[in-house]
Amino acid sequence: METRPAPPAAQGHRRPAGVLLAAGAGRRMGTPKALVHDPDGTSWLRRSVRVLRRGGCAPVVVVLGAESGPAAALLTDQDVTLVVADDWVEGMGASLRAGLAHLLATDSTVAVISLVDLPDVGPDVVERVTGAAGDGAAGDGSAVLARAAYDGVPGHPVVIGREHWPAVISCAVGDRGARDFLSARTVELVECGDLAHGFDVDTRESLS
Repeated sequence: METRPAPPAAQGHRRPAGVLLAAGAGRRMGTPKALVHDPDGTSWLRRSVRVLRRGGCAPVVVVLGAESGPAAALLTDQDVTLVVADDWVEGMGASLRAGLAHLLATDSTVAVISLVDLPDVGPDVVERVTGAAGDGAAGDGSAVLARAAYDGVPGHPVVIGREHWPAVISCAVGDRGARDFLSARTVELVECGDLAHGFDVDTRESLS
C-alpha cells in the first residue's frame, strides 16, 4: 500500500454515502457503543453521524444491532437511514454487509465506512479521505479503494467504490469486516495522522 496525500475532491460527482457501523454489543465497554456518552454527555452515535454529515456524506446510513431500539431513539431528529443487522452478533462483517446491501438498492457510487468508536476522528478526516475518490478509475468514483492512515497505519474511515460492494459483501465475515478484501488489493492510504490518532475506544477507562 502506498501512502500519499489525498488529491482534491472531484468536482461534480455525487456525494459519497456514509455508512456508520454501530451494531456491536460493546462487551469490553459493558454496553453497546451506540449508547455510550462521553463524560460531558456527548453521544458517540450522534457525534459519529455529525462527523460523516459535516465531512460531506449524504445519505448517512446507520447500521444498528444490539439494543437497536434505544440506539434508534437517539437519532429520531436526525436525517439518517437506519438499518438493523439482525445477525449483528456475528461481528463487524454482518454490519458491513447490511450497510452495503442497503446501498446497492440506491444510486450511490461511493461508500465511506466509519465506526462509532472513533472519538477523535472528525469531519476533516472524512473530507480528506473522500477526496481520494477523485482518483477512482471510473469517473463516478465507483472503482475507488482508499482509507485513512495514521502515521502509516491503516484505519477508518474506509472509502469503497460501488463496483467492489458485491465482493466485500461476499467475504465480510466475523469481526474482520473488509480486511481480507482490502489486503488482497491496492488501496490508497490517505495520511491523516496530523488530524487524529484514529484509535478505537473499547473500555470505559479510556473515556477519562
